[in-house]
Amino acid sequence: MSDSSELLLAVDFAGTGIHPSSWRRDDSRAEELFTPRYWADLVGNADRAGVDFAFLPDTFGVVSDATTVRGRLEAVGLAARLTTATTRIGLIPTATVTHTEPFHVAKAIQTIDHTTLGRAGWEVAVTPAVVELFGRKDEQDTASLWAEAHEAAEVAARLWDSWEDDAEIRDVATGRFIDRDKVHYIDFVGEYFSVKGSSIVPRSPQGQPLVAVTVTGDESLEFAAHRADLVRIRATDLSAASERAGRIRAEAGDRRIFVLLDIDVLLGDDAAADLAQLEAWAGEPYRSDTLVHVGTSEDLIELLGDATGVDGVTLRPLALPSTLRRLVENVLPVVRPEVAPTTGTLRDRLGLPRPANRFAAAH
Repeated sequence: MSDSSELLLAVDFAGTGIHPSSWRRDDSRAEELFTPRYWADLVGNADRAGVDFAFLPDTFGVVSDATTVRGRLEAVGLAARLTTATTRIGLIPTATVTHTEPFHVAKAIQTIDHTTLGRAGWEVAVTPAVVELFGRKDEQDTASLWAEAHEAAEVAARLWDSWEDDAEIRDVATGRFIDRDKVHYIDFVGEYFSVKGSSIVPRSPQGQPLVAVTVTGDESLEFAAHRADLVRIRATDLSAASERAGRIRAEAGDRRIFVLLDIDVLLGDDAAADLAQLEAWAGEPYRSDTLVHVGTSEDLIELLGDATGVDGVTLRPLALPSTLRRLVENVLPVVRPEVAPTTGTLRDRLGLPRPANRFAAAH
């Protein structure tokens, strides 16, 4: 890729920003953090400016540090609220599979795909800790966590197919709303889950909503290569990002995937001073496991133009409201001078085929 206009652009909407002290800024809007207006304003502005995806992070962990924002809105529920505040952006909440039944996740994501007319995705995540919040099982190692994630994704995919596309017949004359022969039990039995199905939700506009994952190690890389449509990676420079993207594509083989590099971003008139203030409040330097841009909008535009070897970027603002405003006002008009009208589903816009229904083929 040689032009930033070809890049997929995503934003990670994490609280008041990914820096733990970002809420202390005068422009943080921290007092609105748990209100619908805050999220509708921010994601709605990104939507209108041409951002492709809104990642909505989530975790089961509760922050114990009294100087850090404690608590968050649940991501899938938040995505559901944002369906009416957006028209084109893909809504991709994180849903952790480790202590969550895939049936519930699958129907929730499927519902958002219906209510957005095909703009839903699911970022799969695992968590090794917080077992005491659930009391159902012991702590798992990384291999076990991702083996469970594979099963959860397989269950979801089968549930998304459990209604054939033409299962709803709504035949008034006979009083039949569905063709029962076209609604299927999935009959999944694995090491971690046993799910008979079918889904309670008819097959959604994309057939299979997009699956995303952040690669943090070999196990998540293997999941990405076999299960994900959108793969988020972290690398401290563009060369390493290109190399990592190439490895993931090689693992995926003929399966089309889109690799997005996470970039931590702080934009401002004096962004270095802004970062210094955040670090002073936190009492330590800011450290990241991925590329960091602290500076001007113009320099970020240049960086995006140099981002070859990846299909897109996920911008992670250190201070969300202020950086997003500069992205919308200064960066997006340059890298997205024309925002295409809303047409089709996320799969249509990515050039991904609508998957055939596995049960229809057998039927």
